[in-house]
Amino acid sequence: MAEKFQLDLSAAQWRRSATSDDAAVEVALLANGVAVRDSRRPDGDVLFFTPAEWDAFVGGAKDGEFDL
Repeated sequence: MAEKFQLDLSAAQWRRSATSDDAAVEVALLANGVAVRDSRRPDGDVLFFTPAEWDAFVGGAKDGEFDL
């Protein structure tokens, strides 16, 4: 089971694509990584990625690794 830890997100500036509708994924760039949440549930769970994990994800998306 994944370990849970507390993130201080009080100063996080959440962003989403300007082309998204009301249901979107929001991203906050933090000093030690990237936080991701569901815009429909801003008080819900938040995923945290280290800079290396985020870079790997973005690189994979750009390379079409996740295309269906």
